Amino acid sequence: MRIIYLAPSILFLLLTAFSVEAVEVAPRISDREIIESLAEIKGELKAINQRFEAIDQRFEVIDQRFDDMNISIDQRFDDMNTSINQRFSSLESTMLTLFSALIMLMVALFGYIAWDRRTALKPLEREVQELKYDLERDLGLRHPDGTVLTRLVDTLRELAKKDHELAGVLRSFSLL
Repeated sequence: MRIIYLAPSILFLLLTAFSVEAVEVAPRISDREIIESLAEIKGELKAINQRFEAIDQRFEVIDQRFDDMNISIDQRFDDMNTSINQRFSSLESTMLTLFSALIMLMVALFGYIAWDRRTALKPLEREVQELKYDLERDLGLRHPDGTVLTRLVDTLRELAKKDHELAGVLRSFSLL
């Protein structure tokens, strides 16, 4: 039974021993070569650092341009806000002036209407007073025996009792 285990192991060792290739031993690197390589790397790092510094300077210039543009744009917005505020103030004062003028015109119109009404009513009142005076004077409205017409009709009725022709005329006008 040992042989069963031992045979594959030996076979494995033999196969792997023949398939292993030899590794070439690297030549030794001297300290001088290491220092030269490090110097080259340092030089390349300095060049890379200089490039990064140049890129940083470009970015600073671009940042400065952006800052200047932001300041310029902010100034424009401030100027526009100032201009718009002035326009609104001007518009408000114009609207206030127009509104005040409209109110004044309405007040003047109401004043004119009241004045015109009084001046239009004065002649009418005067005519009514004259008519009243004329009626009272001509018809005798305040006479204790009645108006002039009533007294005249009464007089004609009295005369109609004696004059038959007058009585016929008064009957034709429904006064008797």
